[in-house]
Amino acid sequence: MLDTPTLPNDLESYWLPFTPNRDFKSRPRLLAKAEGMHYRDQEGRKILDAISGLWCVNAGHARKPIVEAIRAQAAELDYAPSFHFAHPKVVRLAGRISALAPKGLDNVFFCNSGSEAADTAMKIARGYFAAKGENQRFRFVSRARSYHGVNFGGMSLGGLPNNQKGFGPLLPGTDHRLPIPYDPAKDRFTKGELQGGENYADALEAICAEVGGETIAAVIVEPMTGSGGVFASPANYLSRLRTLCDRHGILLIFDEVITGFGRLGYAFAAERYGVVPDMITFAKGVTNGAVPMGGVIVKQTLTQAFEPKAPYAIDFFHGYTYTGHPLAAAAGIATLDLYRDEGLFERGLALEPKFRAAVHELEGARHVIDIRSIGLAAAIEMEPIKDAPGKRGYDALNKLFFEENLVVRISGDTIVLIPALVASESEIARMVEGVRAVLGRLD
Repeated sequence: MLDTPTLPNDLESYWLPFTPNRDFKSRPRLLAKAEGMHYRDQEGRKILDAISGLWCVNAGHARKPIVEAIRAQAAELDYAPSFHFAHPKVVRLAGRISALAPKGLDNVFFCNSGSEAADTAMKIARGYFAAKGENQRFRFVSRARSYHGVNFGGMSLGGLPNNQKGFGPLLPGTDHRLPIPYDPAKDRFTKGELQGGENYADALEAICAEVGGETIAAVIVEPMTGSGGVFASPANYLSRLRTLCDRHGILLIFDEVITGFGRLGYAFAAERYGVVPDMITFAKGVTNGAVPMGGVIVKQTLTQAFEPKAPYAIDFFHGYTYTGHPLAAAAGIATLDLYRDEGLFERGLALEPKFRAAVHELEGARHVIDIRSIGLAAAIEMEPIKDAPGKRGYDALNKLFFEENLVVRISGDTIVLIPALVASESEIARMVEGVRAVLGRLD
């Protein structure tokens, strides 16, 4: 036994996020320990992590350099305020992240999660135009099936109706959506980026014609739709969006909370697609999931608009108690060192075709109606059970955990695999074999 079993009253006290709580508590999936590519439960059962924690543990669990950095930092400086003060490691981390970002993205504002990063980017966009005297630019355009966190701003931008249902009304000016750049009638079982894609981006022109491009502050998109089911941006899609945003004076924001730090084989997906946005939001992989941290990388031309005339006046009335927390900054520096020293971004890029080939072997398996993959992320979409959407996906989650010793992600009736950048080919094969086995046993 790794730990004292959780007492029934403890389990009852915990309200889990994005989880069927009643069913979970009848048969909990408890993870007690982690190392490398594996978790262990309270009985010591070894369970393969097929989702990089939750899109975040890109370098594998319990990496010693990160653990030691956090331990040493807690003893040296456990906390420092971020209002009017800073500490050396957060300054250093900002420089490291800026150096990884596309040229021109020079300033880094830290927060604690991807959700906070999305809301921060929204405030920067509106604040920037307000500082320029363009207060009419209050709208945001996002995309169908997008996910930008669960705070009110990001939730309002999101394109997943279940995340918004019951929490309205949403923020005004956030109800315009670009279509997902994918046609299920002809694009099923595609591998990597689709060609073209300009026509999907051109939907922005219709929105500008409807509400006036001069009223839109920013367009925000994920270079790869992650939580919405792994949809890659087509080859020319993001460059076309950049052109249209420039035409109408609109800011372009890439939500790279999932795609940042190696998921698509580069520090940021912006590099993969050769497009420089005005802002990039990040989180997850920046600390390898070891300590919560997020942030926004911003073009200096935007931050300069906030500079007040008086040297004692505040630039940006925004921030959090734990902005740039010392432990998170130490974890971030150690994580970036690991990515660099072990060549993990390059390793992920080299592993992509092998992962893609393995996952697409599931085409033709029972219940499978589509497979989508890009980088080290793949979605295996199943036919829903009539009148019970989501049930087959949840049954698959349970069977994969209890019968195949795998931790996977589900999105409705879609199984998502997200191997870490350190995954071996044999571990990827094990993930696919486990999914195939469960597909054959599902109703």
